[in-house]
Amino acid sequence: MSKTYKNYDGKIAGLYDLEETLGKGHFAVVKLARHVFTGEKVAVKVIDKSKLDDLSRAHLFQEVRCMKLVQHPNVVRLYEVIDTHTKLYLILELGDGGDLYDYIMRYEGGLTEEVARTYFRQIVKAISYCHRLHVVHRDLKPENVVFFEKSGTVKLTDFGFSNRFSPGQKLETSCGSLAYSAPEILLGDSYDAPAVDVWSLGVILYMLVCGQLPFQEANDSETLTMIMDCKYSIPKHVSEQCKKLISKMLIREPDKRASLDEIEKDDWLSIAQNNDCTEDIPLVSREQVSEEHHNCIITKMVNGNIATKEEIIEALDKNEYNHVTATYFLLAERKLKTHCQELSTNEHTETSRANLRVSQMPDMSQPFLRDHVCPTNFIQNARLRKCSIVKEEDEDLSSGKEDKSINAILTSFNRRGSRSEGKLSNILQEKLATAKTFGLKSVRNAQEDSLLEELSLSHGTKKSK
Repeated sequence: MSKTYKNYDGKIAGLYDLEETLGKGHFAVVKLARHVFTGEKVAVKVIDKSKLDDLSRAHLFQEVRCMKLVQHPNVVRLYEVIDTHTKLYLILELGDGGDLYDYIMRYEGGLTEEVARTYFRQIVKAISYCHRLHVVHRDLKPENVVFFEKSGTVKLTDFGFSNRFSPGQKLETSCGSLAYSAPEILLGDSYDAPAVDVWSLGVILYMLVCGQLPFQEANDSETLTMIMDCKYSIPKHVSEQCKKLISKMLIREPDKRASLDEIEKDDWLSIAQNNDCTEDIPLVSREQVSEEHHNCIITKMVNGNIATKEEIIEALDKNEYNHVTATYFLLAERKLKTHCQELSTNEHTETSRANLRVSQMPDMSQPFLRDHVCPTNFIQNARLRKCSIVKEEDEDLSSGKEDKSINAILTSFNRRGSRSEGKLSNILQEKLATAKTFGLKSVRNAQEDSLLEELSLSHGTKKSK
């Protein structure tokens, strides 16, 4: 590859300007960054490899593998993986409206069912795609759904607890967030991977239309009791069709829950689907870039000394995750956005003219029709791309100047980070260390009683965090 930007300090090998800190964790920090060549904003997850224990390292590698595998319009895109001696950088797509939790909290009592349906359908499509690739998320919640306000789309993120599974295989790791976790995970049972994501989808839909969680009590022990009893009430303003769909997902017995296929075909979710233009926004791939735009992008990259034409084509053909492909797709996405905006403007103008003609000609028999602008087919072949290995420089992780435009994103990451302290494993460890007994109000079998006795969870006992 041609040498690039080697004299820059305070950047990742001179490729990205690191700006605001969006969130922090035990061994990672998420930074707002600007791609130097394109000027596009991205999120950079900086992982300090020296702080990783074996379990954290395994989760990290699994997260990267799953994000490389899952390429979908409703999943946050992984552009590039940069591996240095002490740090690993994940270059990720950046939303413009915080997360779905932020959006829901703007509206007391939840979103309208029409709006909720649009976003929930996108989440279901993303999870269905993941499951077809035998990837389970295991930490589905509104905080892990990034909101793209300008395009009206939502995208899944945070695959830190994701895993591959085989059909019929039972998983055993207890992970996720308490309020969204399925009963079988809380009991420590081995569990069917797709079913736990379905339960979390039920909690998300409830929150979308109700504006609050179905299982949320004064403390974790009471919340746990409500989840195990599967006791919740749905406000009267929610339609019967929506109530039925929620009840199909929030079923204690995993084998009785609706499948993803059944959810996608549900009557409530199918309403007005043909009018949902947000689902026509594709994931940008090489196949979806016109030859004219493709050549234009390559010329710009060659002139910018990013790489030679041969190196760019080779990187694309090998589906690599390096700075060459990251630059290409950032430029391609900009082209697509500009193209769609132009077509949208033209369509709006043409529609107005057509409506005027119709009003002037009441006997007109043929309706005004227009084709969809963007293709609807999703990428079916997963990219297994190599990552960048670059010389490590002195990364300046200090925050840049405050930018009001990123306040929503900053709030989102900060809350997501703070809530990561309350991951299921930590909650259960606290309860195991402090509690003795735990009582369930609903019917449970002898095996469950034995498991609960083994867990020794104390009702109402909670260690301060």
